[in-house]
Amino acid sequence: MREATTGLVLRPPDGGSFLFDPGALCLEFLTTGGPGAFARYEILHEPGDLADWLALSRLRLAATDLRVGPDDLDAGRRLRDALWHMARATAHGRPHRAEDVAEVNRAAQHPPLAPRIAPDGSHAWSLPAGGAQALSAIARDAVELFTGRHAARVRECAAHDCYLVFVDTSRPGRRRWCAMERCGNRHKVRALRARREPGPAPG
Repeated sequence: MREATTGLVLRPPDGGSFLFDPGALCLEFLTTGGPGAFARYEILHEPGDLADWLALSRLRLAATDLRVGPDDLDAGRRLRDALWHMARATAHGRPHRAEDVAEVNRAAQHPPLAPRIAPDGSHAWSLPAGGAQALSAIARDAVELFTGRHAARVRECAAHDCYLVFVDTSRPGRRRWCAMERCGNRHKVRALRARREPGPAPG
């Protein structure tokens, strides 16, 4: 799992925006849409969409340095959907489906991105890179997450109407919300209103 990130700015359908840091590259990828009910959030419609998202992710790959084709787009959506099933299963203590594991393993078999040290001493990637390399990086991140010590820290947001998944990397391990400024704050507002509402009059 690559730890360093500034998170992703998400804009939910009900308006506003918030910063979401799921703590792992593979969980970031879930914000691009998904299977079933998550299909309404789909943003990967053409190869350029995948390249644009990779530029926003913690990989920080410039879209102009990526070669992403239709096959990469299809593979990316299959990988993402498998990751959704695996992330939710992990969060709720259920076993992973064999077909989802096979999809992640298939993507992870491709050569990954090659890291390098940039002239300014920062972490960078050898470019240009192919879409399969980027997807391999995501899949390998998932293998590390779901088989490593942080697997027990994979959580689904505690809000009843939010299904974002994150890995709780906080020291106490008590993170409940996708983001405090989003679902955490909404919970506080609801709790405050409930305390202020008058109780039933005595009979």
